[in-house]
Amino acid sequence: MSEISDQTQKLAPAVERFILHWGDLGGQWGVNRSVAQIHALLYLSDRPLAAEDIAATLGIARSNVSTSLKELAVWNLIRRVPVMGERRDFFVAETDLWEMVTRIAAGRKEREIDPALKALRECVAEAEGDPRVGAVASRRLKAMLDFTQTLDGWYAQMLNVPHNTLAKLIRLGGRIVRYLPVKSEP
Repeated sequence: MSEISDQTQKLAPAVERFILHWGDLGGQWGVNRSVAQIHALLYLSDRPLAAEDIAATLGIARSNVSTSLKELAVWNLIRRVPVMGERRDFFVAETDLWEMVTRIAAGRKEREIDPALKALRECVAEAEGDPRVGAVASRRLKAMLDFTQTLDGWYAQMLNVPHNTLAKLIRLGGRIVRYLPVKSEP
């Protein structure tokens, strides 16, 4: 069971709503709903939680919690922490939002962008030697490769920008465009 049920430990309505919403968002982003719900619970928790506590709070099977915790640890979004006098494993979430987003972006890049770049490079190379590939398909493959390489390069550059500077750039939004030379699209 991945939804919060009546048998769960009582959560504040706002906390429950956030956990459910984060679970739904996770599903839209390709993340298992219970993984996202566990992440949300740990993110909002003011103390480390054991897997049993997570299972009881969210009404999720203990085995599902264990699998989900492993996945969150692979993404480096949670970590195991010792608790004095306890033999069980306890977990906390990364709470620095910039760090969390950076880790998620790094994981997605590794799982999605890097393989896409590899495939696009191979497709472009293969298309160049194949007379059956038309000029339009060849041009579009090269354009997609160029676009993806540009995004990959931008990502690498943004990793070196301090979080507070990046936050300022984001807050500038579209206003930053007025500082760039205007060039009409072809």
